[in-house]
Amino acid sequence: MDSKKKINRKISVAPMMDCTDRHDRFFLRLMSKNVMLYTEMVATKSAIHGDRKKILSFSPEEKPLALQVGGSNKDELAEVAKIAEDMGYDEININLGCPSKKVQKNKFGACLIKEPDLVAECINSMVNACRIPVTAKTRIGFDDTEEFDYLNNFIHKMRDAGSKTFILHARKAILTGLSPKQNLNIPKLNYKMVYDIKKENPNLEIIINGGITKVEEINNHLKLCDGVMIGRSIYQNPYSLIEIEKEIFKTKISPTREQVVEKLLEYADREVKLGTKINHIMRHTVGLYHGQVGSKEWKRYLSDNMMARDSDFQKAKHIMTIVQNNEKAIQANS
Repeated sequence: MDSKKKINRKISVAPMMDCTDRHDRFFLRLMSKNVMLYTEMVATKSAIHGDRKKILSFSPEEKPLALQVGGSNKDELAEVAKIAEDMGYDEININLGCPSKKVQKNKFGACLIKEPDLVAECINSMVNACRIPVTAKTRIGFDDTEEFDYLNNFIHKMRDAGSKTFILHARKAILTGLSPKQNLNIPKLNYKMVYDIKKENPNLEIIINGGITKVEEINNHLKLCDGVMIGRSIYQNPYSLIEIEKEIFKTKISPTREQVVEKLLEYADREVKLGTKINHIMRHTVGLYHGQVGSKEWKRYLSDNMMARDSDFQKAKHIMTIVQNNEKAIQANS
């Protein structure tokens, strides 16, 4: 994508560790062409020294796609920004929100909110190293600090360093005593803080994230922010992207679940021949029938047949029978 072309960040799917890998992103793209997708967070050292093909490669179908990076060494971050650009990513995003112990120990994620000057230096190095947008995803505060002025000043430092897009997870991070999972629920959501930041900074692109699940919520947030990022609810109910496409992007024609699975199996067939384990692909589809008739059968079939390490592709072919039965049951019930 030409760096001059504006990226549409109206709706994006959050970077989620252990979830938004390349197979999941391919699967999500079968249901939505318009949402912006993000990789799982990749540590700078892994991106620089690891198996780049394994860690960073993606299918062209996944674009528009941003690489999310974790780190606090400006030279390493600059190098990864350049790698991301060379590999064809549309954006590079720095993680300033992850509260896990391991991440803090390596000095990246949410603990960096305490070090605005360091973050500004990092962003500046990244901006100077590549032509793709450098964006930041941050919590709105940490521990006892949840103040508008603190967050606003932090954002201004990042803006002056060359960033124009900020994804604000509308919760503070508790850096000690809570697990990452508890950090997604225990700190209270504070959407107003995000709205106020947007109001104060009309020229910056401000995207809101945290606890958003329904299309009406999305629409309400879009009145006051530039975009909405959704995480867990998309992973738990991936087919909800269809409603987002219809309601937000006014997409006229949507694939059925059956069509989604057909396409995913074609992809799986190619991937398995290259050595990918089928469960690495199919594990992301557990929520495909979320809230529908046939949801239990679907999950059972997947756990019995697809989740074993050595499950073979032949079993995946039988999955179409389950899908067709589910589709019939849903139609009969509607």
